[in-house]
Amino acid sequence: MCDDITNQKKKELLPIGVFDSGLGGLSVLKELMRQMPWEHYIYFGDSINAPYGTKDLQQVKNLTFCATEKLLHIGIKALVIACNTATGVCVQQLRERYPDLIVVSIEPAIKPACLQHKGKKVLAMATPLMLQQTRFDQLCQRFGEPSQVIKVSCDGLVEFIERGELDTKPLRMYLHQKLDPFLKQDVGAVVLGCTHYPFIKQTLQELLPAWIAIYDGGVGTASQLQRRLEQEGLLRTQKQETGELTMINSKEPSMARWQIKKNGDDVTLAAMDLEPLTGMYALSEFLLQKLDR
Repeated sequence: MCDDITNQKKKELLPIGVFDSGLGGLSVLKELMRQMPWEHYIYFGDSINAPYGTKDLQQVKNLTFCATEKLLHIGIKALVIACNTATGVCVQQLRERYPDLIVVSIEPAIKPACLQHKGKKVLAMATPLMLQQTRFDQLCQRFGEPSQVIKVSCDGLVEFIERGELDTKPLRMYLHQKLDPFLKQDVGAVVLGCTHYPFIKQTLQELLPAWIAIYDGGVGTASQLQRRLEQEGLLRTQKQETGELTMINSKEPSMARWQIKKNGDDVTLAAMDLEPLTGMYALSEFLLQKLDR
């Protein structure tokens, strides 16, 4: 009995693993840190293989399982798949292979967009592979009216964000080309079906008519993880303590670390390493700051 309690306590102190095909999952990570700033996190961004949304199914499966094994080897108490494409392709297979691991995944916010905009069209922006998944079609059929959801395939958009281009002239031209043909219809909402896309939410708001609402699934994913950790008794009980973020990126030979600091209803990060941030880690910090409230 004592050993069980000790093992549970040790598991409680493990970090939460967060995985994405690149930097997009940082938008989910930000929501996780806002809701649970006392937790420790390990974020793995597979930027060298980004984007996943233009690869074939087997490539995405292989990359996702490889990333999961990497995080499990380090030691995690839960896994957040912060990649819509990986969720659509293989989240069920992950849960079957690791039945003792809490696996929470991002879902496109189709449900709230459709239910809150009945009688209106909903534009679902996502990667080509995500839009081909049965899981996505089932979401639309379950919550949407017939022909309510319009798929907008956004091949190439992830690359803009991975370069840190959040509001450039080429990006705005790209968005106009993708969205303008549909705006002649009675559109009520846009769903950001890739975790990279929240980083351009402000740019989208400037381009779209003011009455069109924009949805993403980050808040719901963070809330779901907190519920699962509570159910399993794995939330850190020392909530007054400061959490830490460790970041690993497949384009970088080393890792970077930050201390998570509560700042009102938001969080800020304080670098723990003496060396100045460069490369993907400097870009990651910049993107996280863009999501500050």
